[in-house]
Amino acid sequence: MAQDDIMVFFGGLLRSEQQRIVLALQSGLKSEILWALNAVTVLSFKEKDDFRRDTTPLAKVPGLLDALLQVVCSYTSNDQSKTEDSSVTKKRSASFLFDEDGLFNNDDEGRLERQQCAVAASNIIRNFSFMPENETVMVQHRHCLETVFQCIEDQNREDDELVTNMLETLVNLAPVLDLRIFSSSKPSFIKMTEKRAVNAIMGMLASSIKPWHCAAAELIGRVIINPDNESFLLPVIPQIYKRLVDLLSVPAYDAQAAAVSALYNVAEVNMDCRLKLAGERWAVDRLLKIVKAPHPVPEVCRKTSMILESLVSEPQNRMHLLVHENTFAEILTTEGKYSDTFARILYELTARPSNKVTSGHAIWGNIN
Repeated sequence: MAQDDIMVFFGGLLRSEQQRIVLALQSGLKSEILWALNAVTVLSFKEKDDFRRDTTPLAKVPGLLDALLQVVCSYTSNDQSKTEDSSVTKKRSASFLFDEDGLFNNDDEGRLERQQCAVAASNIIRNFSFMPENETVMVQHRHCLETVFQCIEDQNREDDELVTNMLETLVNLAPVLDLRIFSSSKPSFIKMTEKRAVNAIMGMLASSIKPWHCAAAELIGRVIINPDNESFLLPVIPQIYKRLVDLLSVPAYDAQAAAVSALYNVAEVNMDCRLKLAGERWAVDRLLKIVKAPHPVPEVCRKTSMILESLVSEPQNRMHLLVHENTFAEILTTEGKYSDTFARILYELTARPSNKVTSGHAIWGNIN
């Protein structure tokens, strides 16, 4: 079937053609799988300004997401034999499908072919995650999340492109992700837990590969805004802050932006987080340098200023911030865009009766 024909029938999503795609992915036949992967790749790509109203969210096509996960798992976990029953057809195990004679060989060439199929399937899953209409289906699909987390957990053993696709999938789904799904009553395929999931994210954050640690920083910032996820992340907050503060000193602007974005959300979670950040060595100094440089993206400077304002709101942090009093005053008088924020910061530092202010009074006045 031609790609143009596929685009037409997915507009109306004929049931028979849906089954044709799903069965092809499940068949274990190289030619069928490659055809289906190529077809769904085209269908899953959607420009930001593409407002086709007659298409059905692909993640909602019965059995399609499961079939794609089966292709990924056939390469990532050869002992993965437990799969869900689809409403379209009863699945055989991925390992059985790809070990049959005449299908994918068990030599290096066959493994490379399975790897290429797994990467293609992960790219489709990533494309799904960019579409808001697919979010609910994907974050409630335990097998999907378990597979994604296992791939990033195995970063040192998996194909780099596959890991990148799965990490970007998580970043896209993070605002609506609830880690409690791993202790829910939904059937488990990989026995993923909340702790393992968080450790997988931390492994990405610690990576020396810039796209990975930048994406992990953004992921943490998005995941922690859900109060239900806080308890799983709080035990590793000290490690998170240490790594994010390290990223603030990286010359790459995108690494700095990712770190600031994460710190902006994490600092808003609770008082304990703000105290830990203020007490992290070099944290305030490096945040101030981003504003003073300044970072080429104004939004990054704005968020950095608001992080500092959030920190000064905690009385216990005042001693950490007072040593930077003159720098605050300098930014107040030289950086007009952020003068209001730094005026509030200085007010907090100088307006308290217990504050012993000296050198800065001549610049902004004694407010006591």
